[in-house]
Amino acid sequence: MKYNALFKPFVVANSFLIFVFLLQILKMKAFLHHYRFFFGGLIVFSIITISLFYSALKPAKTLPIYNPADVNPELVDSTIQYKSKYHTIADFSFVNQNGKTITQKDYEGKIYVADFFFTTCGSICPKMTTNLEEVQKAIRNNPKVMLLSHTVFPETDSVPVLKQYAIKHHVNDSKWNLVTGDKKAIYAMARKSYLAVKLGKPEELYDMVHTENFVLVDQKRRVRGFYDGTNKEDVQRLIEDIAFLSEQ
Repeated sequence: MKYNALFKPFVVANSFLIFVFLLQILKMKAFLHHYRFFFGGLIVFSIITISLFYSALKPAKTLPIYNPADVNPELVDSTIQYKSKYHTIADFSFVNQNGKTITQKDYEGKIYVADFFFTTCGSICPKMTTNLEEVQKAIRNNPKVMLLSHTVFPETDSVPVLKQYAIKHHVNDSKWNLVTGDKKAIYAMARKSYLAVKLGKPEELYDMVHTENFVLVDQKRRVRGFYDGTNKEDVQRLIEDIAFLSEQ
């Protein structure tokens, strides 16, 4: 009885505090309910404002325009290594896997990816070609984009050889040309336009050592990117950059 009398004031006090707390919650709920549209609007406004602020601070995506002076000199013909602006892909004329002559007019106004390979290459070419197949899948419904692969061994990569290679790698003839032609002309395109191959044996005229580079060319025939064709992450970046250029 003595203990009950001792604790009774505490019980009463606690009960009163709980009652006051519950009353405040009810008042708060009533207040929030009354101003629910105001607070809802405030939250939406805050989200939009933060999003716009973030967008304003985030730099807009851009792609560089490459000139010979921007590229590893090993990949550039010595006659144009000094050139620092206005570089574009030169006119060309080669023969594709179907025996059709392919020129710059077939790529006029197009975004395209160029590379250099040879059909008997057993090192980086298989991986590059497989990855270019993935690029082909990504662009299959994009009429703005094409692919262009040049052999660096035209003496062995004839039209029939390229055709078999095309069949093996599921090449869509309307999107992807595998081309052969005069070795001097291929050499000139590789080192003076696409900036993509190294010099081969000095004693062999126009000998080239192709690299793993995929070269992205825009609608104005400017080089906009170099990508490691053996690297999945770089190939994905290429696909994203193609999509970006397509929206410009």
